[in-house]
Amino acid sequence: MTREPMPAGGFVAKRLPVHAGGAGWNAILGPSPAPRPLRGDITADFTVIGAGFAGLSAARRLFQLDPSARIVVLDAGRVGEGAAGRNSGFMIDLPHDLTSDDYGGEAGAEAGGEAGGEGGDGGLIRLNRAAIEFARRAVEEYGIAPGYFDPIGKTNGAVTEGAHARNLSYAEHLRGLGEAHEMLDQQAMSELTGSRYYLSGLHTPGTVLLQPAGYVRGLAEGLSRQAAINHVAIHEESPVTGFQREGAGWRVRTPAGSVSTARIILANNGHVESFGIARGRLMHIFLFASMTRELDADAVRRLGGQARWGITPSDPMGTTVRRIGPDQGGHRIVVRTCAEFCPGMESSETTMRRATRVMREKFEDRFPALSDVRMEHSWSGHLCLSRNGVSVTGEIEDGVFAACCQNGLGTARGTLTGIAAAETARGESSAVTRFFAGQPRPTRLPPAPLAKLGATAYLRWKEWRARKE
Repeated sequence: MTREPMPAGGFVAKRLPVHAGGAGWNAILGPSPAPRPLRGDITADFTVIGAGFAGLSAARRLFQLDPSARIVVLDAGRVGEGAAGRNSGFMIDLPHDLTSDDYGGEAGAEAGGEAGGEGGDGGLIRLNRAAIEFARRAVEEYGIAPGYFDPIGKTNGAVTEGAHARNLSYAEHLRGLGEAHEMLDQQAMSELTGSRYYLSGLHTPGTVLLQPAGYVRGLAEGLSRQAAINHVAIHEESPVTGFQREGAGWRVRTPAGSVSTARIILANNGHVESFGIARGRLMHIFLFASMTRELDADAVRRLGGQARWGITPSDPMGTTVRRIGPDQGGHRIVVRTCAEFCPGMESSETTMRRATRVMREKFEDRFPALSDVRMEHSWSGHLCLSRNGVSVTGEIEDGVFAACCQNGLGTARGTLTGIAAAETARGESSAVTRFFAGQPRPTRLPPAPLAKLGATAYLRWKEWRARKE
């Protein structure tokens, strides 16, 4: 990626992350250990800004490459309460372009290469599966609860004939790639979900369903337990207010301390723009989710279906639904839908109220037998996308590396950008670093007023078109 000139006086944060509602995935796990905010001045070889999928993956990869390195991870909030804990938890191996009509998309073409090359669908699938394997090994190594990493696949649900046609189109795409998939009829979908709402489904076996907050908390706890060995320190409630050049390295500042560091990895997704990086090139979208109270035995009986599953809509702007089990936080159903374009990186209370109402309607459409089951948690989550579907990666300033803009694919893509940033910072080359090095810069957005009007209108139209899905 082409470097941007460093601002005079260094990089200063113009805003800090703001989230609406408590992250339900994190809340159902119970309280975390007390945070250890950064206090005072310390030194490090690497400083990672952001403790989500990208940041914690970067820290783990750095340790793998250099166990003697001193690594500091800083997060503005609590691990599991930020964007990672607001994710739907689908770690998807196959092409999953949210801007397309059927997920097939053309994202691979932006990176160059044919379908089987590093930049095409075949190469992207291999990279996504490498990210899943990286996560699987972390689960084993750190003793993360197996239920937080559930390799049961996912199903694209279709409600209308048009949606069913999109599933058939995507199935044909997968057939051409030689990828396993299974079409499910209405009866099979009812047996899976307990709902007669879906006309059909397309099941693919390679997706892992994460308990996203549980997984990232497990990563952080695993790294922290080994702190005496691998010199990794994780400081929560330590928002980075800025960083500037200090001799041959950098000084990273927080409200109560600072880190003198040789290299920085920015793993704060869309909030990289808060530091003036990739300004005017990133789209900030908020999605909304609700989670039921824990279902009692009677509700489980009325629902029927299988104990755990994940449904993505055949139209990317439709409604995502998951059912989770006791080893993930209790028998619950999670619904995610509605989108808001937020250049200021903060969702509105008006949209939060609207989304909560819509999600309740979507839930009752699918599960009328559970109309008495209340929603216990509702929240918004920040996605960062670029117009051309690329990430913000590479060395953006001497000693400053990026692992940002996950294009709505925070689990697998966040893991990959974190790995790429760690390897690039260490001077390593791999299929992961070559993939991201081959991507162009995110393209510029239209002027802010036009972008806001155009994006809002476009999202509302897409949402209306996918209203039944």
